[in-house]
Amino acid sequence: MNAVVDTAVDAAVNAERPVPEVAVVVIGYDDAAHVTDAVRSALAQGPAVREVVAVDDCSTDGSAVLLDRLAASERRLRVIRRRVNSGGCGTPRNTGLAAVTSPYVMFLDSDDVLPPGAVDALLAAARGAHAEVASGLCVRRELPSGREVPWQARLYAHHAVVPHPARRPGLVHDTLCVNKLYRTGFLREHGIRFPEGRFPYEDVVFTARVLAAAPRVALVPDLVYVWHVRRSAERLSISLDRAGADNWRARTEACRQAYEVLLGAGQKELARVARAKFLDHDLRMYLRELGLRDVTYRRAWWELTRAHLAEYDAADWARNPAAPGRLAGRVVLASPEPRDLPRLRELAARPARLYPPYARSEDGTPVWSADLPQISLEPLLTRPVAELPLAVDAELRPHARGTRLRLHLHELYGRLAQAGPKAVEVEWRHRDDEDTTVRGTAALVWSAGRTGAAGSAESTQFTGPADDRSAEEAGGWSAETVVDLAALAALGMSTWDLRLRILFREGVSREVTAHALTGAGLLRRGAVPSARHGLALVQPYATHSGALALRVAPGVRGALSVVRGRLRRLVH
Repeated sequence: MNAVVDTAVDAAVNAERPVPEVAVVVIGYDDAAHVTDAVRSALAQGPAVREVVAVDDCSTDGSAVLLDRLAASERRLRVIRRRVNSGGCGTPRNTGLAAVTSPYVMFLDSDDVLPPGAVDALLAAARGAHAEVASGLCVRRELPSGREVPWQARLYAHHAVVPHPARRPGLVHDTLCVNKLYRTGFLREHGIRFPEGRFPYEDVVFTARVLAAAPRVALVPDLVYVWHVRRSAERLSISLDRAGADNWRARTEACRQAYEVLLGAGQKELARVARAKFLDHDLRMYLRELGLRDVTYRRAWWELTRAHLAEYDAADWARNPAAPGRLAGRVVLASPEPRDLPRLRELAARPARLYPPYARSEDGTPVWSADLPQISLEPLLTRPVAELPLAVDAELRPHARGTRLRLHLHELYGRLAQAGPKAVEVEWRHRDDEDTTVRGTAALVWSAGRTGAAGSAESTQFTGPADDRSAEEAGGWSAETVVDLAALAALGMSTWDLRLRILFREGVSREVTAHALTGAGLLRRGAVPSARHGLALVQPYATHSGALALRVAPGVRGALSVVRGRLRRLVH
């Protein structure tokens, strides 16, 4: 009788235990400092992980020795050493994929980690939905600050099962391969592999091949992957090393292949989304940095971009024609040489900012500029105010009563006069902790010119222009408020991003950032008293997208850290 009871108990316990069904392929090259942490994070996922296959891509820094030592005490770990370095990530991943024996497989890079519970969450979703692919939330963790930025968070807001990728086109935007679990048989049945050799952005093509095979996809809101971002590393990752034009050439080629894969599989809508994603994400990201590059890079980048965009057809440009990425792409395509870089940088910001000149063609149609009248801005006339690319200037001025923030909101073809701006909510947002903010509110008052006198924060009266044309000629609205630098300094060493919410009549609002004015006397470093630290160094600066931000360094140590950081940036 006892034997029967024991057998029943064992069966119940075993039924609750996760079946070891998952292989994790970890790839690395000369990453001895991190590779064992990555492998341990995979092994720590528990009994659901049947095997961890670590592929060392011919490292020379002792990585393979560390992996062998770990494998000696962990039976689930297998180490594969490649004899020749592949030059990329695709080949070692293919090597690992060919070696796995488990029903499901995941991929992990040597400098990242899997958070606890990642494999269980994805495996349960895949099995429960009978899905070939299960995908979850990834965060980019900035090191050493620890700041985390979710990747494609909207896609993973809640549990969902997608019977066919065409039912959820947003899947095209998540080009990562590492936040997903795949049924191994599905990949092998369809011959889905990564591009071989030195092929940066191999996961863009791999993801397209997966979606082209029309898998059933399960989505989970759980955190399943931590992508470590080390911007101060001696050797930057592929995604961060964007200084050379070859990087952009590789990116455009990956996007081109992804489009062709989807189109060739009959997934026309997904192929269109892939092209739209290039404009909205890839193009805007590189445009924000283009002004930092030298002339040779700019010319090469411009030529590569125009060649890529020349492949787009009328239907590609017709989708959401007022979108910032499409507008920027049309300007590049229409211009043989680099032009309007400051204005394109602002348009590429998030949220987008469209700066003057607000030109019109001879028939009165809004256009990009007088010498590019073929780039029509007419779709802006019907776009909701809450989605317009509003342009706000910001300047910091020392004052006897404290540092003052002056804001100037530009009119945009009369659209704002119609909507009636009333006030602006000012928020300084801590870059490493977005829940930490310092807020204020100021009234918006009509200003007769771009640099006209700003209204006081106590103003409540608003007077608008007589008509659309007078609005364009007059300029816009201004506001002024005091910046509580002491409150910012009290929170220690930090970086603060300026965020604004423009409030209009009838309850409409628009969240924007502000362009940092950089004229004489602006963006000057200064020191302010701090009750906690004695003194705090404050440095206003313009981000890569031109937005105003503040670095605050309290105390002597803080000031020294700012100096050291500046020296490091100069060296890099």
